[in-house]
Amino acid sequence: MVHALLRDGAGWPKWSPLGSFALESQAPGGGEGVGAVRVFLTGRHVSRERIVAGVPDRHFAYVLLSGLPLRDYRADVRLTPCEDGGTEIHWRSVFRAKVPGAGWIHRRALDRFVGDVVRGPARHAAAAA
Repeated sequence: MVHALLRDGAGWPKWSPLGSFALESQAPGGGEGVGAVRVFLTGRHVSRERIVAGVPDRHFAYVLLSGLPLRDYRADVRLTPCEDGGTEIHWRSVFRAKVPGAGWIHRRALDRFVGDVVRGPARHAAAAA
């Protein structure tokens, strides 16, 4: 269920800090699969990302195309089923800051944001169960 929530960009505003969603371009096979470009708007901040990996119930990954002062941003979300029926979420992002020396500032902000995002699907999935 968590993988389905991650892949459904239109649902992110319901369970994450993101404000709105638009699908800029579909994956080659259609929809929000590998290759799709998604746009999220929060306040005045617009970020564009391309989905680069998707293994149902195991792995979801995207790269940032624009929207943050970062280079080479990639997030990999690994999902591990738990014996109790839940899902363990490991969200790892790597990037380089466009401004030398500013990486720690972005890391701190992203850690806070990703923490909020990770708690979102967990709460949403629990409420739906």
